[in-house]
Amino acid sequence: QVQLVESGGGLVQPGGSLRLSCQASGFIFSHFAMGWFRQAPGLQREFVAAVTSGGRTNYVDSVKGRFTISRDNAKNTVYLQMNSLKPEDTAVYYCNADPVAISTWANAYDRWGQGTQVTVSS
Repeated sequence: QVQLVESGGGLVQPGGSLRLSCQASGFIFSHFAMGWFRQAPGLQREFVAAVTSGGRTNYVDSVKGRFTISRDNAKNTVYLQMNSLKPEDTAVYYCNADPVAISTWANAYDRWGQGTQVTVSS
């Protein structure tokens, strides 16, 4: 079955960096678009970034220029490099997969991993 395991979160000071990883299994990874979402306390889960099976990327405006999504098909892993982190980036980060394209509407997906907590604070 599909399994998505996120890792790499932690506590970082404003302006710092983190790299998140999502290890996928149970499907042909290279054929799927992959995406990252996040959910801050008291808020809805929101789209952050996506990469198509062909490597095309898109981002929510609030992270453009700071975050980079990438994928390694040999390792069945998608990454999110986060630079210049801000307190408002604090959230639990989740990845997901889609055989066509990642929807920017998080409610389109009913399967989620455990997520990884990112806290940006001094």
